[in-house]
Amino acid sequence: MTEPELDDWTKSLIADMRAHGGRPSQGWAAGKTFAILTSKGAKTGKDRIAITTYHKDGNRWVIAASKGGSDEHPQWYHNLKANPEAMIEVDNEVVPVRATEATGAERDRLWNDHVAQLPEFGEYPKKTNRVIPMIVLERAG
Repeated sequence: MTEPELDDWTKSLIADMRAHGGRPSQGWAAGKTFAILTSKGAKTGKDRIAITTYHKDGNRWVIAASKGGSDEHPQWYHNLKANPEAMIEVDNEVVPVRATEATGAERDRLWNDHVAQLPEFGEYPKKTNRVIPMIVLERAG
C-alpha cells in the first residue's frame, strides 16, 4: 500500500503516535487508543488513511463506524465493505487485517464494550437514527 496524501493535522497526529509507542501524547487525543487504518477506496481503489479509536476483543481490534454520531457512515466503512483487506498500525506495529461487520448480539456486545472503554461513544446514538456498525479487524494470514 502506498502512502496517500494527508492533511497537516493527520500528519501531525500520526507523527506524534509513532514517536510515542503508538499513542498520541498531546491535546484531546493524549493517551487514547488510536489505530492508523489504511484501506482501499471503495470507488477509486486508492489507499486511504483514517485515524480511528479501537478496543481489543481478545486478539481482534474493534472499531465503531460512528462518525461522531453523524447520520452517515464514515468513508472508511464503505471502503472496508468493498475491500475488507486492510492494514492497521497499532502500538507502532503494522498488521494486515480482514474486516467484518458484527451483527446481532455480537454487535451489541461489542458496542457495549466499546462504550465501557470509550465513554464518549455513548452519546453518539442519541445524535442519529442509524445503528452504528461495529467492525471487527482480525489479523490476516
